[in-house]
Amino acid sequence: MDSDLFGLEQQPRRIHDGKEAAALAEVLKALSAHPAVSWCERMNSGAARIGSRFVRFGFKGCPDVLGQLRDGRLLGVEVKGPTGRLRPEQAFFLERVRESGGVAFTARDCRDVLRELDRAKEVQG
Repeated sequence: MDSDLFGLEQQPRRIHDGKEAAALAEVLKALSAHPAVSWCERMNSGAARIGSRFVRFGFKGCPDVLGQLRDGRLLGVEVKGPTGRLRPEQAFFLERVRESGGVAFTARDCRDVLRELDRAKEVQG
């Protein structure tokens, strides 16, 4: 792993995947329309150099979508394109949410959202 001028760890540059962006739009639409979801928001994370400052957004492992179910449980969704894989810190965060009674999963499309929210309803119900 490389470091910047301040000794801060740098993530390798990621190429933005159009398929992942399309999946994110589909997943957000499915979550927003689902009756079990109270609210959900896209979480931007990463880092950028702004002038001479290095600024981090979010936190390591932060999922693409955070929200809350109507029953009060935290919702965390990591969206991946067709071939995307979870980074270790993403998997760790999703597991932390599940261990704390929340609902967390990886989604590639709206079918994953429907399946996982139905599963969460069965666990709760």
